[in-house]
Amino acid sequence: MARRYDPERRQRIIDAALRVVGRSGIAGLSHRTVAAEADVPLGSTTYHFASLDELLVAALRQANEGFATVVRENRALADPECDIADELARITGHWLAGDRTGVELEYELYLAALRRPALRPVAADWCVGVTATLADRVDPLTARAVVALLDGICLQVLLTGREYDAGYTREMLGRILAGPPAPAPLD
Repeated sequence: MARRYDPERRQRIIDAALRVVGRSGIAGLSHRTVAAEADVPLGSTTYHFASLDELLVAALRQANEGFATVVRENRALADPECDIADELARITGHWLAGDRTGVELEYELYLAALRRPALRPVAADWCVGVTATLADRVDPLTARAVVALLDGICLQVLLTGREYDAGYTREMLGRILAGPPAPAPLD
């Protein structure tokens, strides 16, 4: 039997892996579940991805594009007159208000890097990419602090189920972006 030419198969497998993780978590991911979800033979998943870690790396790379792309493509942030704290608070709120399953999936894959060393470079790439985008407007150290704050706020919203508080986010970002307070004068 001739092999069927299917140039989209690898991408369909990655998309299927994202759906499986979104529905069943990483614990539900296997070559078999992904093959069934993608409607491909089991051998196709192992042909394209020798291990589940390879498949997870590909899935995390794709999932990471969500928030990072929104920040990178935001034209307002490039404007020197832009209130960075306000714009980042708005972007974060919009992202969290969108497809919650997609946001949760990004974080599930991101946090999987704690237990799966193969995912760590991809998770780190996300932080580096967003930081680099922000470093065009602020110094690199401040950009790292902003990314850490946004990461923490998003994770808290996802874990607690509380509503996103744009005012709080704007205030905290403003404090970080303003830099350390001036020392109190000596009497």
